[in-house]
Amino acid sequence: MDSPHQFRSVSSNFLYLFILLASNLLTFLLSSTLFSCSCSFDPTQTTTTTTNAMPNPNPVITPDAAEESGITSNTPDLPPEFLAFTSPQLLPFGFNSNFDSDNILPSVGRPCTLFPDELNHFMSYKVNGSCPDDELLAQKLLLKGCEPLPRRRCRPAAPPDCVEPFPIPRSYWLTPSDSSVVWTAYTCKNYSCLVNRRHKQKAFDDCKDCFDLEGPEKVRWTAKKGNGVELSIDEVLSVKKPGTIRIGLDIGGGVGTFAVRMMERNITIVTTSMNLNGPFNTFIASRGIVPLYISISQRLPFFDNTLDIVHSMHVLSNWIPTTLLHFLLFDIYRVLRPGGLFWLDHFFCVEKQLEEVYVPLIESVGFDKVKWEVGRKLDRGPELHEIYITALLEKPLKNSW
Repeated sequence: MDSPHQFRSVSSNFLYLFILLASNLLTFLLSSTLFSCSCSFDPTQTTTTTTNAMPNPNPVITPDAAEESGITSNTPDLPPEFLAFTSPQLLPFGFNSNFDSDNILPSVGRPCTLFPDELNHFMSYKVNGSCPDDELLAQKLLLKGCEPLPRRRCRPAAPPDCVEPFPIPRSYWLTPSDSSVVWTAYTCKNYSCLVNRRHKQKAFDDCKDCFDLEGPEKVRWTAKKGNGVELSIDEVLSVKKPGTIRIGLDIGGGVGTFAVRMMERNITIVTTSMNLNGPFNTFIASRGIVPLYISISQRLPFFDNTLDIVHSMHVLSNWIPTTLLHFLLFDIYRVLRPGGLFWLDHFFCVEKQLEEVYVPLIESVGFDKVKWEVGRKLDRGPELHEIYITALLEKPLKNSW
């Protein structure tokens, strides 16, 4: 027969269990009532203005989050979609040790808020609808430092009569169909115009003859020429053991010919390019090469010590502010694996700048010199005293500090 003490103990356990269940149920009901679930979303919600499309048109931004996202009390009025994207987003399952936080601040360039007029135009659209035809505006923001651009909830324009691209390897050296491009942002409205502009157009355009795959592009990097600053791809690859150059990056790669040449040698190269009065990124993709639409100001989107080779022709030159160039060279050093190569191809500057500025700057990064060639740059006239530098630099296999 159970004792009174045992009966009271069982009763107490049932009481504690009831209190525990009741408190958990109450917590659940309160949380469901007071807080909206961060997982909920109505994909059919569309409005003619972006304000009504926002889950929270007046998001609460903490001072720390505001400082991180570039939004301060002095920030001019910003478009609702920009606020919706940049506001802290609560994680569905609470605190996450990987983020060291219970929310995410989506990445966007801090200078975006410095250009409220352009930003308002860029972030004004019908949610779930079509994006404005504003490639030039987007590129202007990128070049001003609004990088990365904020994401948008709209669909960009596509060519109305688009066709399938040529298959690899035919795509490497065939001009793609005009119907693969939305031409509204460019002076030329077809590839024939781009191919012939070097003969007809007097104004400067970046890489004016790049689109002519039967012209200079056909022989670029195929053989060493009489000029000492010309290196061929095979000459560069011979510096390393066969098969050890496998992946890399071409900065400011024009129409992707360097990457095509390397692909023909079973080497994968990602090419960065801007669309400076020509559909460079679309053209690169049509050839079967991966384009990255980023400017020289952005941190390279690769992890440390990963790439076998980084190449850049012309774009890294004395038009870049010296401090920015210094940061960029260190970023190249960062992403190269130990023993990786940096091919600085046709860097140009005024002759007196070479020893005073650029030799010390390049040497300070820590590369070993494999090849270093200097030659005259005469295309704009000898009176300017410009020179080319072509350097093949290697990241030390062991730490250089």
